[in-house]
Amino acid sequence: VQLQASGGGLVQAGGSLRLSCAASKRIFSNNGMGWFRQAPGKEREFVAALNWRGGDMFYGDSVKGRFTISRDNAKNTLYLQMNNLTPEDTAVYYCAAALSSHATGRTDRYRYWGQGTLVTVSS
Repeated sequence: VQLQASGGGLVQAGGSLRLSCAASKRIFSNNGMGWFRQAPGKEREFVAALNWRGGDMFYGDSVKGRFTISRDNAKNTLYLQMNNLTPEDTAVYYCAAALSSHATGRTDRYRYWGQGTLVTVSS
């Protein structure tokens, strides 16, 4: 397994969760990384991405100001801190490793995908 997402669960609206994604060094060290999500019956949606150093990041409009993406290159781990969650954030969250070192929101620019972790936000 090259990408393993964890940290999902059930949380009340207004609460917080932190997702983690453990990656193999081979696909993590020099690659941009991203988080995407997919709610039932909906298309996969871009959430957040950052470049290989972690200094260049951007977010989907629906999560700006509430979610923070980060990475620890020493641990080969990607994180997504999610605050002020709403029921609209309910989805399976996927981490992914990009084809390049850059941050990107395009799904076709990602080569490796984790198995997903479910986040459920109750109202």
